[in-house]
Amino acid sequence: MTVPAPRVRRRPSMVGRLLPLLLITALLAPVGLLLTQTWRQTGDDRDLAARERLGVQYLRALAPVTGALVDAQSAAVGGRPVSREALTRAVEEAAAVDGRIGAELRSQERWAGLRAKLEALRDRVPTDPESAYTAYGEVSDLLLALHRKVRESSGLVRDPGADSFFLQDSAGQELPEAVVSAGRLADLGTLAARRPADQRTRSLLELTGLRVAALTPATDLVDNLRAAVDSSESTDLGANVLTPLDTYQRSVEALAASSAPAAGTLDPARLAAARLDAHTAALQLQPVILGELDALLVERIDGLDRDRWVTIGAGAAAVLLLGWLGALLTAATRRARRRAAMPAPPAQSRDSTPPGDPWQPPVGAGRPGDARPLQPVGATHNPESAQWGPFDAAR
Repeated sequence: MTVPAPRVRRRPSMVGRLLPLLLITALLAPVGLLLTQTWRQTGDDRDLAARERLGVQYLRALAPVTGALVDAQSAAVGGRPVSREALTRAVEEAAAVDGRIGAELRSQERWAGLRAKLEALRDRVPTDPESAYTAYGEVSDLLLALHRKVRESSGLVRDPGADSFFLQDSAGQELPEAVVSAGRLADLGTLAARRPADQRTRSLLELTGLRVAALTPATDLVDNLRAAVDSSESTDLGANVLTPLDTYQRSVEALAASSAPAAGTLDPARLAAARLDAHTAALQLQPVILGELDALLVERIDGLDRDRWVTIGAGAAAVLLLGWLGALLTAATRRARRRAAMPAPPAQSRDSTPPGDPWQPPVGAGRPGDARPLQPVGATHNPESAQWGPFDAAR
């Protein structure tokens, strides 16, 4: 008979050996890319928020300088003695803040130029009000330019949140411009009352321009803060901001009423009093705005830190799952290699008989077709009887 050949076990190919590694790499690559992008994006957002907090610190230090400078200008234009202590103290505090974070905000050069101008004003001998008004106006322009520089270099102008963007615009741009312009408006009203009659028309034109310059940022400030309250999810923003905002809005309305010329004339004393009320309300409002802005930035940083921890946890879970899958695939590959390395069992013939089988005839006993006929019980073998056939007795 034909005996089938034994099946030869094939060794796993190179592709089969590398398949687990390729599968794990295919799963790990997109997961790693997604986690890396998430980590980088949250890191960039956190760095921006931290940098914005530096800008808030700098703006908080510039607020006293702005207030002291406007008060000193009003005193110089009005012929009163200038209080040097308030301006000196504000300059020293701002210089300390600039020395700590000015390099990171790239504001040191602008601050150095502004400080030199401020010290020159402090040492300036009082002269005529017109020249004092011009000199203080130049320094005020430098101060407003420093506000813009801080907002740009700190990233406040690129803030992604609606509420925080309105807050930074109000505290860093609208409010300083409104305070400076209101001071100029009141001082120009004082100067216009002293000018000759032939300069009255020019003075009214200047007053009209400064009135627009003072009321426009003040109106924008009110609109921005109300938009910030409406768009914010913070429950404390509205409660903390709306009360000083209402006070400031009423003072601005009084300033608008007192700065409107009646019959071509202004009341300098009334305008100066309205300017002082608006200035006091602004000094109360600005720290509230900056405080709420800083609180929003801190909350954002905390949220980004939580997102980064979630990213770390997701990455660790993905690595553990892929490691477990890789261990399973590696174990299966090793078992396949061990089975392939085992020798194949010898092939057996279909006619072969296992040794010691009592139900098979012994080797050499002949084939089943050669078996002898059965004999009767008790019959003995007689050579002579083999010559007689079964029907010989009937003969």
